[in-house]
Amino acid sequence: MLGYLARRVLSTIPVMAIVALFVFSLLYIAPGDPAAIIAGDQATPADVERIRAGLGLDRPFLIRFGEWAWHVLNGDLGVSIFTNLPVTRMIGQRLEPTASLMVLTLILSIGIAVPMGVLAAWNQGTWIDRLIMIFAVFGFSVPVFVVGYILAYVFALELDWFPVQGYTPLAKGFGPWLNNLVLPAVALGGVYIALIARITRATMLEVLSQDYIRTAKAKGVGSRTILFLHALKNAAVPIVTVIGIGVALLIGGAVVTESVFAIPGLGRLVVDAILRRDYPVIQGVVLLFSFVYVLVNLGVDLLYTAFDPRIRY
Repeated sequence: MLGYLARRVLSTIPVMAIVALFVFSLLYIAPGDPAAIIAGDQATPADVERIRAGLGLDRPFLIRFGEWAWHVLNGDLGVSIFTNLPVTRMIGQRLEPTASLMVLTLILSIGIAVPMGVLAAWNQGTWIDRLIMIFAVFGFSVPVFVVGYILAYVFALELDWFPVQGYTPLAKGFGPWLNNLVLPAVALGGVYIALIARITRATMLEVLSQDYIRTAKAKGVGSRTILFLHALKNAAVPIVTVIGIGVALLIGGAVVTESVFAIPGLGRLVVDAILRRDYPVIQGVVLLFSFVYVLVNLGVDLLYTAFDPRIRY
């Protein structure tokens, strides 16, 4: 068990090293001269050279990468070109809205999608199964920003149940915090719910066709016990896998959702940084998102051992 845990933790080190190399390379693989783009059309050659020196573009790539990686390991992500503020401080100011949105979306999506998939599998071929699958197809087909605009128009503008945009910190009360995040979480979770529900249904159908399930039914075991104690536990590994992989959907969708609902999170921060070519901020946010994704998938790997003890060896 400890050996498996150690191998999985150590395997994340080369992954993060490759991610860090790619993130740092964004400054070099971007089209055009980053220094000239940042300086603007009215800049003099001296201004361009000054910016190039500030970005380290006049120094060898490997030396600059080594220095940048060392600073990152010490918690220094650099300084924003336009605001002249530390990138870590800018990320810290925007972290709560994005973390709140993603955590609420995760809870909402898993809480809805897994029961939906189980229900569809148990009622295979019925109108319940067809209705759930229609919802899953709809969830995959409609873009996040379209769902967001529809929800904002209906529930915020027409019915006035929720605010149209903005974010209320959790410190100001759970009610106002939740009220601001309900519509963004529903919009962001649509695709995620559809993905988890479809995988849950497919996996449950495979498990429910096994001999031990038929034996449990023949012995008179209750439906609820069969579904949740026998079938769902044995189907958990693929479901947990897709939940971990789907975090990438949440990260990408958070950027769009925060723009639609004007949430001052990391998604808005990275969009503004891309528009202004603020490379230190782009690198810092992308590196943070990559680290979170790798960490989530590490947690998923460790959860496998709870559902299937054979994976420990």
